[in-house]
Amino acid sequence: MSMEAGLPADLPRLKRQNPNMSKAGIVHLGLGAFFRAFGAIYIEEAEALSGGDWGIIGVSLQSPRMRDQLAPQDFVYTAQELGPEGETLRQVEILRDVLVAREDPSAVLEAMANPDIRIVTLTVTEKGYCHDPASGRLNLDHPDIRHDLSEDLPLSAPGFLVRALQRRRDAGLPPFTVLTCDNLPENGRLVRGLVLDFARAVDPALAEWIEAEGRFPSTMVDRIVPATKPEDVEALAEKTGNLDEAPVLHEPFRQWVIEDDFVTAYGDNARPDLGKVGVELVKDVTAYEHMKLRMLNGTHSSLAYLGYLAGHETIADTVADSVFADYVKALWKREIIPSFSAPDGVDLNAYADALFQRYSNPAIRHRTWQIAMDGSQKLPQRILGTLRDNLAAGRHCPSLETAIAAWMIYVSGTDLAGAPIDVRDPLADELRSLSASGATPGEKVAALLSVEQIFEPELAKAIRLDVEAAYIVLQADGVRTVLEDLG
Repeated sequence: MSMEAGLPADLPRLKRQNPNMSKAGIVHLGLGAFFRAFGAIYIEEAEALSGGDWGIIGVSLQSPRMRDQLAPQDFVYTAQELGPEGETLRQVEILRDVLVAREDPSAVLEAMANPDIRIVTLTVTEKGYCHDPASGRLNLDHPDIRHDLSEDLPLSAPGFLVRALQRRRDAGLPPFTVLTCDNLPENGRLVRGLVLDFARAVDPALAEWIEAEGRFPSTMVDRIVPATKPEDVEALAEKTGNLDEAPVLHEPFRQWVIEDDFVTAYGDNARPDLGKVGVELVKDVTAYEHMKLRMLNGTHSSLAYLGYLAGHETIADTVADSVFADYVKALWKREIIPSFSAPDGVDLNAYADALFQRYSNPAIRHRTWQIAMDGSQKLPQRILGTLRDNLAAGRHCPSLETAIAAWMIYVSGTDLAGAPIDVRDPLADELRSLSASGATPGEKVAALLSVEQIFEPELAKAIRLDVEAAYIVLQADGVRTVLEDLG
């Protein structure tokens, strides 16, 4: 995003207001809108309340765009909270620098190996972990992983984590805590497994050291953060009189649950005082993860594919349609809530009601197309885990199977009216080709269910006929009719 056409050329850039900066204590891999609207704000608030050196060095793993937007404005940016009754602006100043890994991987490793860094946080999206979503293991055939195992300067997030931990071990330093903030089931345990897979391939002794000394707490993160559009930049500049090329938009709600398991060598300085600012520090995050991944992310993805195929641009537009409102409420009640145990003291029906209110917030323009991205990486944890648990308990899941059928139509690259879909997914070409290889709906469904990176064979076999039936009626009758029939 560069200077917008409708803005004056001499508009002043945003500037840092507080010159007294703490040192960096955190490196964040995958600096995008979500972390800047969520984790960075919590960390800034915790540092302001309780002190400590918790400045953040952001890392863009691929594109220089974020660095190029933030550097001219001292790495500060505006967080714009969008509530149903209005908006609130705050300037976030916790970032100290932004590095670009593809330009200078050495600088990234140097930063991660700095003794002042005690935590490395990540939001690299599901696909950034270079793993097989169905099995949860590192994909050793991934081109970035193959590169990183043979070279000292990595490309991938797992590569950077292991090579930086290797430098710290060699320098006699404790490891950093690896704190993932991505929507993956048991995300800390998953990332620990991927790091150990990589480390064993590099040096078994390194893997043993990481296994003994490293910490990978699991987390649950929750805040809706729609993509920032050029018109958002322009509107903000008109309101404030300053140009901010990297603002973030977010809803008022936020929730961060973290297993309180950080590297012990740092004692009381192992983490910011996050409990003071509303972060829930718990022993086991699993029940919270299931709640959020299944109830929010699972319905978000279901609404995204079905809503997109029905012509709805955003989630708020989608749930404003009574047929979709009834669909998502029934999905929570009949298929999702029965599939897992609630965290202690949490009323899942009340949580579903609160989610529906959040989805209905007209100020949050969260596009169905944006949520639909990378479905091959998202389906296993957002939908398939719920399906698997329900089938094991003898419960049918027609609403979730209809969502899978909608995903299959979506990844074919052509919508129900014959218009092209811009499918963004690491497996987009393979999925489109598999869909095209089938002459009938049954053959298309069978071909897509054969992708073992997404579907475990046993689960694929169990759902094939029901997904095929849903695929056929979606194509024949359209989304709204199908959802009406689901009741």
